[in-house]
Amino acid sequence: MFDISWIRKKISQREYYFTRHGEQERQNDNLTIAEVRESLLNGMVLEQYEDDARGESCLAVGFTNSGKPLHVVCGELEGDLVIITVYVPTPPKFRNPYERG
Repeated sequence: MFDISWIRKKISQREYYFTRHGEQERQNDNLTIAEVRESLLNGMVLEQYEDDARGESCLAVGFTNSGKPLHVVCGELEGDLVIITVYVPTPPKFRNPYERG
């Protein structure tokens, strides 16, 4: 189970990396690494995915310093935070940053 304090610690200590998919999605949405870091440093864990076949992960929601909402799916590998994907939550999948559509 993921805890936001662990995620913040890993971001602060720069013990994280993006998967190839996560990096591609970050670039597709024109998001900077700084924006992803900002959102995780002030965010919260919204959903836990404990039984995922690819391994345990979670969905974190947070806001950039400019107020843009971001969703970040996070995992863990060998003690590092793995950023699996990142995106701006939008309708119809999400009514707002905290609720699915």
